[in-house]
Amino acid sequence: MQIRTLLAGSAMLALLAGCATGTQQGGSPGMTTAQEQGTTYQGTLPCRNCAGIDIDVTLEGDEQASAAERTFDLEASYREHPQNPPAETYQGQWDVISGTANDPEATVYELTPQGEGQIYYFLKLDPNTLELIDPQLRRFENGEMLRLQRQ
Repeated sequence: MQIRTLLAGSAMLALLAGCATGTQQGGSPGMTTAQEQGTTYQGTLPCRNCAGIDIDVTLEGDEQASAAERTFDLEASYREHPQNPPAETYQGQWDVISGTANDPEATVYELTPQGEGQIYYFLKLDPNTLELIDPQLRRFENGEMLRLQRQ
């Protein structure tokens, strides 16, 4: 059962991260300053075809900020992928969702990329930890493998 869940979770991650076939969007030259001011989370997610997907997410604004002030930058890099794809970068807006399927008090961040790209959902476990969850706002059984830590 755990193998099937891990495979389903890995398949979901491959879909979410594009696994080297998703649309890539270039960053703006001025993004370095924004990244220095934002809150950055990093982690390595499982990958079926590689040694892992290194994810960096920088959130601008906070939960109380206006929607226009809540932006994000996401970069996904593939470790030891046989096709050696370039890193994928996405920018867009993030929003706060209250509650999950199992916890009505939970805080979820919904990251919506500009243009094409998959929407990401991260459960805020604590101020230093985000966990990737599915679009139905449910946690994966292997959630500890899907966590990003604040830098």
